[in-house]
Amino acid sequence: MPADIHRTVEAVWRIESARIIAAVARMVRDVGLAEELAQDALVAALETWPGAGIPDNPGAWLMTTAKRRAIDVLRRDRLHGRKHEALAQSLAAEQEGTAIDVEALDDDIGDDLLRLIFTACHPVLSAEARVALTLRLLGGLTTAEIARAFLVAEATVAQRIVRAKRALSEARVPFEMPRGSARAERLSSVLEVIYLVYNEGYAATSGDDWLRPALCEEALRLGRTLAELAPQEPEVHGLVALMELQTSRLRARTGPSGEPVLLLDQDRARWDPLLIRRGLAALERARAASEARGDALGPYTLQAAISACHARARTADETDWPRIAALYDALAETAPSPVVELNRAVAVAMAFGPAAGLELVDALLAEPSLKNYHLLPSVRGDLLARLGRFEEARTEFRRAAELTQNARERRLLLGRALACGGGVRKTGL
Repeated sequence: MPADIHRTVEAVWRIESARIIAAVARMVRDVGLAEELAQDALVAALETWPGAGIPDNPGAWLMTTAKRRAIDVLRRDRLHGRKHEALAQSLAAEQEGTAIDVEALDDDIGDDLLRLIFTACHPVLSAEARVALTLRLLGGLTTAEIARAFLVAEATVAQRIVRAKRALSEARVPFEMPRGSARAERLSSVLEVIYLVYNEGYAATSGDDWLRPALCEEALRLGRTLAELAPQEPEVHGLVALMELQTSRLRARTGPSGEPVLLLDQDRARWDPLLIRRGLAALERARAASEARGDALGPYTLQAAISACHARARTADETDWPRIAALYDALAETAPSPVVELNRAVAVAMAFGPAAGLELVDALLAEPSLKNYHLLPSVRGDLLARLGRFEEARTEFRRAAELTQNARERRLLLGRALACGGGVRKTGL
């Protein structure tokens, strides 16, 4: 197969797979089966496109093919009673030369993708399995990418996904949007899934691109939709605020050749003012909702408040780092984790000096979950360089480059290691 066609198939699949799986899942009412049928359509594309050429609308081609596979399953198994008869009639019409209107098979069921997330986040699954399965189905992430997002072994993620699909099938979990207490029960997992999908788009764990904007856009769209469905939930607005504010920086996060640009080096004139306004407004809604319920600010709202500090600073030098460090203190109490502690160390370093930050980083060196986390040596290298300990910094940057699987990030880290030969300017993280 020509390499360019293979890349096209992979790119289209990456963008369209979630919508295809969601649409097929509503037809067959089985998430695992829906993914198999979508994969069948992908195989068909790999077999057909090299000879027939890439269709004008490759996403629609994959969707149509997957739905026709679903129709075959429905016809064979005689599911859905009367709907089966309508589907069979459509097939007969197609065999007689009448084109099948696959889209007409869909009922007006609202947002399939959101239903897919809530289905995959059913309480029958463990929290880890819910997130892993939805990341696979929604973002089209590989098990390796999900494993890096979780900081766990790839085999562990693969087992979670297989067991999750089996559990949903055996429990006959309906493909529907839950209501009332059932919706609230799954909300935290849904928010976690959306955020992890967003993070994969904001800083890709692997591949040749630093960003995957389509994932950011999809996560933001789902977050906005969820905010309309649950307007009284503070953390829904908090997550939307965080994503709006982070997305406002996307254009400034890469240079002319796609190379990463660190936060303190970014041209803030390229930050999107509309998204900043939207993010600040969502943050105020999150705070108001928290006050109305008498709750402390949740982790997404706290992270949004941190992003707001950056958004309000007209220049990097105007950033209120003491305020950011205080917010990370609150976040560490609300949602403690090694990654939060690492980020808190960066904020402390910027507010109170690199030595203070390095002390916090060094306390994390024995943390097992950070053993292969490339940002730990990356942060440590930055702080060592700022302290003038360039030989040690070079070693840390090289280790970080070995650990990352993103080509753009690897080049950035190797460049910083090389720069340590003659000193490194303060760039921030």
